[in-house]
Order: sequence, then C-alpha cells, then structure tokens
Amino acid sequence: MTASQTPLWSPSPEQIANSQLSRFQAQLQARLNVHFDDYAALHRWSVEQRESFWEQLWQFADVRASQPYEAVLREGERFPGSQWFPGSRLNFAENLLRRRDDKTALVALREDGQRRTLTYAELFEQVALLAAAMRQRGVVAGDRVAGFMPNTLETVVAMLAASSLGAIWSSCSPDFGLSGVLDRFSQIRPKLLFAVDGYRYNGKAIDTLERVNAISSQLDSLEAVVVVPFLSGETAELKGIDRAVCYRAVMAEFATDDAVAAMQFAPLPFDHPLYIMYSSGTTGVPKCIVHGAGGTLLQHLKEHRLHCDISDDDVVFYFTTCGWMMWNWLVSALACEATVVLYDGSPMLDNGRPLLEAIDREGISVFGTSAKFLSAIQKTGVCPARDYSLASLRAILSTGSPLSEESYHYVYRDIKADLQLSSISGGTDIISCFVLGNPTLPVYAGEIQCIGLGMAVEIWDDDGTALGAGEGKGELVCTRSFPSCPIGFWNDDHGEKFHKAYFDRFENIWAHGDFAELTRHGGIIIHGRSDAILNPGGVRIGSAEIYRQLEPLDAILDSVVIGQRWQDDVRVVLFVVLREGVRLDDTLQQQIRQQIRQHTTPRHVPAKILQVSDIPRTISGKIAELAVRNCVHGEAVKNTDALANPDALDQFRGRSELDD
Repeated sequence: MTASQTPLWSPSPEQIANSQLSRFQAQLQARLNVHFDDYAALHRWSVEQRESFWEQLWQFADVRASQPYEAVLREGERFPGSQWFPGSRLNFAENLLRRRDDKTALVALREDGQRRTLTYAELFEQVALLAAAMRQRGVVAGDRVAGFMPNTLETVVAMLAASSLGAIWSSCSPDFGLSGVLDRFSQIRPKLLFAVDGYRYNGKAIDTLERVNAISSQLDSLEAVVVVPFLSGETAELKGIDRAVCYRAVMAEFATDDAVAAMQFAPLPFDHPLYIMYSSGTTGVPKCIVHGAGGTLLQHLKEHRLHCDISDDDVVFYFTTCGWMMWNWLVSALACEATVVLYDGSPMLDNGRPLLEAIDREGISVFGTSAKFLSAIQKTGVCPARDYSLASLRAILSTGSPLSEESYHYVYRDIKADLQLSSISGGTDIISCFVLGNPTLPVYAGEIQCIGLGMAVEIWDDDGTALGAGEGKGELVCTRSFPSCPIGFWNDDHGEKFHKAYFDRFENIWAHGDFAELTRHGGIIIHGRSDAILNPGGVRIGSAEIYRQLEPLDAILDSVVIGQRWQDDVRVVLFVVLREGVRLDDTLQQQIRQQIRQHTTPRHVPAKILQVSDIPRTISGKIAELAVRNCVHGEAVKNTDALANPDALDQFRGRSELDD
C-alpha cells in the first residue's frame, strides 16, 4: 500500500506543549539531561535505555508501592525470563483506587437506557465491603475468582476486590455458551464465581441462570456463586443453584464502617498474577494467559497517559465485553483518575445511536470502538457531525481489526475534523499494544501512528532480517523484553506451550503473528494475521489489504477472504454480505475485481466471489478467517463456542461453486 503524503490531522503547538508526553520529555531532560528532536529519537532511547525509561515512567505516573524496587531489571537479555522491578511490593487495586472523593469514577449504561454511577469514594467503599466478604469466605492471594458478567459496576467492584487480596481475576461475558465458559474456567479452577441473572442485547432480555446453574454444577472447585441481579433489578430467583448467594445480600452483610476502615491492600511482588486471559479458542481449547499486576499497571499507565493523554479531566469510554482484553485496559483508566464509562448491550442498536448520544450526554472525551463499528455506521449513512455536538470528543481509538483508509476519511469528514484518531494494535497476549497513537504526531490515512515507547518492535522477513520503512511486509516482532510480557500460561509448568506460542520462530524474539510494514512517516500498517495470510503463487497477501479495498463499495456490508488450496497452489476466495436488495451479479463482481486490481495487484483479485448472509466472528468481534478456511476445506472447526454466531459457518461448507 502506498502511504498518504498529507496528514488528515495534526496537533496544534498548544496541544503538543500541553500533552503529558511533552511533560514526560521535560522530566527526562531535567533529571537525565537528555533531549530528543522527534518521537523517533525518543522511542529509540526508550528501547536502548530500557531501565531508565521504565524507571522514569514509574516516577512520572506515581506508581504506589509499599516497598521500593531493588533494581529496575535483572536478566534483561532473557526473553522470556527477564525480571522487572524485583523487590518491589505493590497492589494493583490500590493504584486504581488512589482517589477517594466525590468525583465520578464509573458510569454504567445499558442499552435500555438505565444509568448508574459510582463516585471514587463509593467505589472504594464497595470494594472494601466485597473484599471483606471474600476474605471471610477464605479467598487468599493466588486463588482464582471468575466472572460470568456483563460490563457493569459490579464487575469492576469484584475485580478490584479480588485483586486487593491478591486473588487472580478471570472473566467471560454472559454471551459465551456453556462449553466456552467451561473450556476456560475448568482449566483455572476458580474458588469463587460472580455471575449475572441475565442481560439485555439488541432489545431482548436473555436469562442466564440456567447456564449459571450448569457452570456451578460442573466446576467442583467453586465454594460459592455470587449472583448479581442485573436483569431482574431486584433479588434474583436463584432457581436452586448450589452454593449461590445474592450479591446485595453479601454486600449488606459486610456494610459496616469497620469493614471499610479495615480495608487492606495486600503488598505483592511486581510480577504477582493479576489476570488470566484467554486466546480466542477457535483452533482448540483456549490458552490461559497469565498477566502480572505490575507489568499490566505500568504498561497501561504508559499507554493511557503518554499515548492517549488521559488525565483526571477525561471521560473515557471503550465498547467492550468482559471477555475481551479491552475491558481490562479500559478499567485501568481509573489509575489516571479519569471517569470511566461502561456500556452493556449491542453497539449497533439503532445504528449505533446510543453510543453516539452518550458522547454528548456523558461528556466523553476519549471514545474507543472497533473498526467494524466505524465501517458499519458509515455504511448505514450515519453522520454524527450533523446529528450531535461532540464538543467534548478529542480522541477516537479503534481496534479489533485494521482500520481502513476509507474509515479514516469518514471519521474526519463525518464525525469530527479536529480529533486524534488512533488505531491501536497489540492484543490479549500482552494485554496492551505494540503500536498505537500519539497526541504529538500527525494522523495519516490507513496508518497506525507509532510504535509504543519501550517496545522494541521491528518488521522481519522470513529470514529474520529487519525491514526498514518502505522495504516491504513481514512479521511483527519484539526483540527485547517488556514489563507486560505474560508470566506464562496456566498449567504450563515448564513453559513449553508458552515458548511455542511466541518464541519458536525466532530464538529470544517475540513473534506476534501480525503481518505488517513500516511506513516512511514512522507509522505502521497491519495487513492481517500471519496465520491467515493468503499465498497465491507464492506471493504473501494480508487479508486486510483486500478488506480495505471493499470499504468504499456501498453494496458490501461485510466480507471475509481466505486462501483455498487449489491445483497445487492457493487461490483467493472472497465471501461478501450485501446490502438488502442487492444481488451479486456479473456487474457487481466485475466492480469488486476492478476495485481490488486497481488499488493492489492482480494477485489480490479473488478467483471466486460468493454471497453469504453473515460472517462468523469471535465474541470479541474479530473475523474468524481460520474457521471459514477450515469449513471450505471440509475440516472440523474446533470450539465453535468461541464464536458469537457459529451458525454462520454453515454457509461456507460444501459450496459447489468452489469445486471448479
């Protein structure tokens, strides 16, 4: 792809000067006497002088620790295996609950219009009460506490209460099927389960107590199930669930001043386990990825404060469920003393209007969403700049899949001309980003703004040679350790599965599995996942390269592209979801092929274009390309419970059009 030469947005001198990134650079100059002419120089220093960078960040972000670190880094050349901030003792929850006044901490919105809030003082009190209840029930550091919960207040309270004790939090959203939940939680054997009686999605009320009962009966490690009456609005009918108690009853039991006054934050090592996250699970049983408290905290503080410029003046929103790492990322904004807006429901209800209305009503300044959401509201003709004020909005963040050039233009044309649009990319694997935004840099269409500070990201070819800007596409790798590198996988005592997942391809080098390139602006373009690369005639093509060309075509609402094994080679096959009333006739097929050929190469042009009514996606909204490829080849799709719409796979099996 040829990068655009004209930025869509550039920060003003005042915006640059007032950014936290500029203040951080001023701290570096004052304390270390180092000066940088541009971001590239700062990033280079942050990688070459890792210890200085992360130590200065610790101080700039005012990390709260009960015991100081003995060193910043030990065994720094081991990757994995480096030790960050050994000797330090801290608590993740304490850092997120540093503020305890009447400022609004959390706003919880539901698609049916319900709105609830907690101030920082109220949040601290509820965490203290629930932590007392957990402690009374024998929860100690290292125990697992699981959540089968929607994105709402009680989920945040439960996570913070667990982490205040040093328990490990792990969650699934309630739209997971029974097998999907058990595939995850049965591996980690939680002592306590927080569950919801039901939720609303796309105008429907969905009862979950039958699944909660089944989960409870099949997890013999559980000692209690705490049911949150989210759907009923009052004490839930527990329907005979073993070991079940109601959330409100638990809170009421410990609702005393003594419980709050006695609140203690367990002082824990920097790498004490905080979260267990899960791989998507579409190719087998999900991997259980263990993330440490200190690395998660420090990395999120860096990304929020330096790359997103989040402060206590901000109201931060990200559309996410509790089964996606963006929930964990969002909640960490409490450490910046910002107001965090939670939303539970369909993002596309009424063409996304509930989320857009929330920007004005809540004064949201940082709005996080998916590339799919932006594409979808564009296709339905929504023009937020016309219908809303958006005066508070200063940044839009996008992730989940690569953001197309068309969507960049849509944002600046139809949403708001003066804002920072940051496409970000990293993942559950590192619970953070390798590449993301920057409030002091311009935004170019189709490009992620920069590589994250402290992240030694390079693009390598198959031989392990680093590719410079404009030199081609390759594997996104990280060549040096970083604090939010996972501790490892659960139940992987010798680290063999962990090593195989990230370090098998290049020794001592993290291979992330993204197919990417560096641009001449210092930005990055992600072309898709490496395991979904198309390879017709031996030419490597990223799926996102084709998706980008389909964005301008109004007839196409969604698509998935795969490589089909064909006559000792691979041919490109494209499936499209069309606007209602549109037919995939010869004229439209020709238009699609011409659009792709004109803007890419003849190798990108699909050999076959077929129509479907739905595209299978994971519960976090990512296109399930590998599952589609398996269906086309007549192979089994493992763990369909990881998909939001597994029935969509039926349209890809046995297609006679693919036999010739």
